[in-house]
Amino acid sequence: MLLSFFMMPLHSVNRHYPTALAEDVEAFKLADELGFEEAWIGEHYSADIEQISSPLMFLAHMAPQTKRIKLGTGVLPLPLYHPVMAASHVALLDHLAPGRLLLGIGTGGLGSDFEVFGMEGADRTAMMLDSIEIMKKIWASDPPYDIPGKFWNVKLSKSYWPDLGVGILPKTLTKPHPPLAVSVSSPYSGSMRVAARNDFMPISANFVASWVVKTHWETYCDELAKLGRTPDGSKWRVARSIHVADTDEEAERVVKKPGGAYDWYYDYMFQVYQRMGAAALLAPFRDTDPATITPALVRDNFVIYGSPETVARKILALREEVGPFGTLMMTSHEWEDKPAMRRSMELLAKRVMPAVNAALGEATLDENLPAIAV
Repeated sequence: MLLSFFMMPLHSVNRHYPTALAEDVEAFKLADELGFEEAWIGEHYSADIEQISSPLMFLAHMAPQTKRIKLGTGVLPLPLYHPVMAASHVALLDHLAPGRLLLGIGTGGLGSDFEVFGMEGADRTAMMLDSIEIMKKIWASDPPYDIPGKFWNVKLSKSYWPDLGVGILPKTLTKPHPPLAVSVSSPYSGSMRVAARNDFMPISANFVASWVVKTHWETYCDELAKLGRTPDGSKWRVARSIHVADTDEEAERVVKKPGGAYDWYYDYMFQVYQRMGAAALLAPFRDTDPATITPALVRDNFVIYGSPETVARKILALREEVGPFGTLMMTSHEWEDKPAMRRSMELLAKRVMPAVNAALGEATLDENLPAIAV
């Protein structure tokens, strides 16, 4: 099993923006030093808890500051972009970070972003699929261009002057393009069927219960069976909130600290879902009475926490429950206790994952990485 890192990012409301960005950079660099295979970051415009307005720009900033970690957009909301702009920006980053870019695409996740961009009520799934097909054709084509789509048309012929190099769109360095991924959250999500049909890498969200994640794999397998194809769990990434400490007691103290990083986050998510009229989606179990759902109940059931030995057992149990995911994606939380958060990442990489992979009989993190005391 591989280890990955995901940042929405998550910061408390009204957090000093430069400080939050500096911590995001620090977390990415630490993940690289510890041998995490990947690091992904989201794109959101209108929420100051997760205000990375361009993951491509952030990843371009991180590429020269990291050595080996793959860099993922988690995700690029394609309905908000013209396909030429998105394809050109992606191609540029693919050249700046050769062989390291992972392209997560999606429809967007914030209602406030949809409102500010005038996208409320739009068929964003259809727009996403239309956009990525146009982008792939741009990367595979030579000018002049005539690429019709449902929502966009790309035409460039009148100003094609090959002797001057004018009218030529950039192609990706990776052929045919960087690996594509989509995020998945709701039970039996249609996005999982989209992933199966289009050979996208699916990413199950951290803010859903394990029983929901299990439906993702079931849906994926069902769609692939209809296509006559065999599912490959190595493509599947599962994101979880994880906190590792030296003892179970210390981990519980951090996770359940009133107003702490995890307590605040799940209270925040509970309020968001309540205002959307969708708090039932946070049910920890299939038979949970929606009336009994509280932020603490969600926190205590969604966060994997404990000593290295406890967390390793919980990860193995999760995989046994939901299906054979190939990559565990640790979700970053506010570094309100920086030493504890750094320690958690270190213990997960150096103690937990070797134990998990030994139990699975799989290879662990790169043994040639420099040792980091844990």
